[in-house]
Amino acid sequence: MGRERAAASGLEAELAKHKGIELHGGNIRIVFMWRRIRCRESLGLPVTKANIKHAALLRAAITHEIKTGRFDYSRHFPGSKNATAYSNVKDERLAALMARYKPLKAVDITPMTEEKYRYALDICTELIGPDRLAGILLPEDIQLLRTQLISTRAPSTANHYLATFAGFLTWCEMNGYCREGLSAACIRFAMIGREPDPLTKKEFEQLLSKGCLHPQDSAAITLAVYTGIRPGELCALAVEDIDLTAGQINLTRAITADGSFKVPKTGKPRVVLLMPPAVDACKILMGLVADHLPHTIKVYMNRHESRLETVTPLLSPTTQARKKIINPWFIPTSWNTKWAAIQKRAGIRPRRAYQSRHTYACWCLTARGNLAFIAKQMGHKDFTMLVDVYAKWMDDESTAELERIWNQLSSSVLQKDVTASRHTV
Repeated sequence: MGRERAAASGLEAELAKHKGIELHGGNIRIVFMWRRIRCRESLGLPVTKANIKHAALLRAAITHEIKTGRFDYSRHFPGSKNATAYSNVKDERLAALMARYKPLKAVDITPMTEEKYRYALDICTELIGPDRLAGILLPEDIQLLRTQLISTRAPSTANHYLATFAGFLTWCEMNGYCREGLSAACIRFAMIGREPDPLTKKEFEQLLSKGCLHPQDSAAITLAVYTGIRPGELCALAVEDIDLTAGQINLTRAITADGSFKVPKTGKPRVVLLMPPAVDACKILMGLVADHLPHTIKVYMNRHESRLETVTPLLSPTTQARKKIINPWFIPTSWNTKWAAIQKRAGIRPRRAYQSRHTYACWCLTARGNLAFIAKQMGHKDFTMLVDVYAKWMDDESTAELERIWNQLSSSVLQKDVTASRHTV
């Protein structure tokens, strides 16, 4: 009896020496943490000092493999239910996965977009931790990322980062590097849309008369306001795009902040019909660059396809510049700087250059223009965005609009009645 007690006491003392070793059902069981889950696996070995030491060595090997990212559950415990449950997720660190993902993603995007994506992915990876294992990430980690992003960034910026990182997590899920559904935790922040802030007719006149110091500036602003084209599209216009006979612009490209050319935002060219002020503006701009030489540019259609064009910049910094060596094309950032200076001289409330596009839309809607026509002019797929963004301008004078509709409807019905009565007679 005394020997049995002594033996039991010795086994308890041996167990106490080793962390994560316990008894279960008369056998030795090891306990370890893997992917934030407490795992318990019975070894089926009777309790002896030798087996306890063996279990301790096995557990030490497992914890080392987990730390180094080489742990294979099914190899150590082939008959365990956990082996099946956890074997579909691989142990890979975020930094290593990101290094593989970036060039794969870059195949489908332009170099300018790639730079934006890379910056967003690097920020998110750094906030979560580049050495974290993708397989142990929880929705809680993504929720914490959202909190960190929004604390120092605008909602639009945070949403861009979350959308980009969600694409990376989706790729991880598809390849078994993280648990399914993790990308769904990248919930975007609700945004109160900025209402359009169009120029009034008086402000527009002040821009031209007081703000613009050169005919090129007043013509460019007139063209922007009376066509609604985006700043990047305006800066990329060429003389060859203008068809004065047909009274239209064949819009086929835009210029980015780094000076590279791409197809318009929708990916498709479009024809923009010109109102009389826009036609006059085009004539002025074309006259200012009549002696300018054409330039050969590369327009990216996607990452792998591009086309070469030899065109003459319609709106060029060289028209006003005193320096001999200068970029022949405006880029959106340089146009924004010029636009800000013109507004300041004009003494009007400052707005983003993009508001020239909103001005076109609001003026057209106030004039009760056809929604489908306006949407097509602006390069929208349909008029849904017009309804969402410019509802305030569409709701104006609703009583007068109802009266106009009724007058048209009643006169149409009356005309049909008259025609029908003639046939009866």
